[in-house]
Amino acid sequence: MDSHIYGVSEKTLFLFTLLCFSVASISALPHQNRTGNSTVTGQMINSNSVLVALLDSHYTELAELVEKALLLQTLEEAVGKHNITIFAPKNEALERQLDPEFKRFLLEPGNLKSLQTLLLFHIIPQRVGSNDWPGHKANPTRHTTLCNDHLHLITKNSGKKLVGAAVLTRPDDVTRPDGVIHGIERLLVPQSVQEDFNRRRNLRSISAVLPEGAPEVDPRTHRLKKPEPPVRAGSPPVLPVYDAMSPGPSLAPAPAPGPGGPHHHFDGESQVKDFIQTLLHYGGYNEMADILVNLTSLATEMGRLVSEGYVLTVLAPNDEAMAKLTTDQLSEPGAPEQIIYYHIIPEYQTEESMYNAVRRFGKIGYDTLRLPHKVVAQEADGSVKFGSGDGSAYLFDPDIYTDGRISVQGIDGVLFPEVEKESTSVKKSVSSVKVSTTTPRRGRLMEVACRMLGSLGQDSHFTTCQ
Repeated sequence: MDSHIYGVSEKTLFLFTLLCFSVASISALPHQNRTGNSTVTGQMINSNSVLVALLDSHYTELAELVEKALLLQTLEEAVGKHNITIFAPKNEALERQLDPEFKRFLLEPGNLKSLQTLLLFHIIPQRVGSNDWPGHKANPTRHTTLCNDHLHLITKNSGKKLVGAAVLTRPDDVTRPDGVIHGIERLLVPQSVQEDFNRRRNLRSISAVLPEGAPEVDPRTHRLKKPEPPVRAGSPPVLPVYDAMSPGPSLAPAPAPGPGGPHHHFDGESQVKDFIQTLLHYGGYNEMADILVNLTSLATEMGRLVSEGYVLTVLAPNDEAMAKLTTDQLSEPGAPEQIIYYHIIPEYQTEESMYNAVRRFGKIGYDTLRLPHKVVAQEADGSVKFGSGDGSAYLFDPDIYTDGRISVQGIDGVLFPEVEKESTSVKKSVSSVKVSTTTPRRGRLMEVACRMLGSLGQDSHFTTCQ
């Protein structure tokens, strides 16, 4: 007979303990979200990653296949270890130039391994720019792909660059710190996938890629259409934005070519004025506009950066959030500039691009002009949440201003880096200072600045403080 402990047998107690241990072990494993992408708690991918750029690029057919193949976790790990090079077929190659039977074969659940092998065949675990191609007199270079197969890079006598049998149509189309994407004219099919397809169909004569059809004729000119030259849309400036912001003589390149301005360059000053006027007309962001124009020279600096080819996303706190700032947060020299720098992202982001990114990866770290601090974004309540804890802010008024170079997103809180939050909380515990505003029209930040200038006898020089 089993011995009992408070009415429970030792055997029953042992089985219950074993069951609890098994449940705890399973819950500690990485879980899978509903899309099937394995995610690790706390893992964060940079918003400037080549993987994020691929999923948000014009290669929509390839990005869709990557998600269907459940390869996001694998590619995240590859990007975390080394630079990668992605050869992305144009959408037409996956929509119309692919055998319908072969595409149906790839999308069948039982052929997931073949789809993964096919996609990984387009990725090299090292950075290979267009300048790294061998010359037409040199031997082809051989590179190992993520599926442990091999690709050969070749340059023809005509100057055409090839990846296997595919012509490179958009070299260096997307460049990021952790990788590069080249556009190619057709899908690359490894021999193993082709053989698997033929074995399933029992027809070895069928090719996965349809043969090229007759040349296209322009109906307006009745002449053969010529292939369009590769276009590198939105090529970033040569120098990082932080070098362009450095003091002293300007190190930034000449203004980037663009549609505006007397010399067909980007007119950053006009664009900044336009978005500040939009903030004022939108309502609820007067404090932000006041800081950019009157209290700091940030509007001028932003205009110069946009003229030099950089793009910016401004996370604009509304007036209600600005009114909660204290004198402790504003009393240090350069505090307003540092606060606003932390709300400017040197990338062009919209509500859709940020929400898609946080949905796919959970957490995204966006670089800011306040180096080296980053703004962390995540999905919360069907929206985008920036920061964490009490110092977080939600995307409140999306896409207030979007012109392709400057994006303004309204948020309902003022963001601070994590280190600064800790120091601010310590100051609050020592003493709490209540700020009273005698002229609400000027705003809280302008009032504090005018009082500081008044103590030095300099307030009469500024019309805003009179």
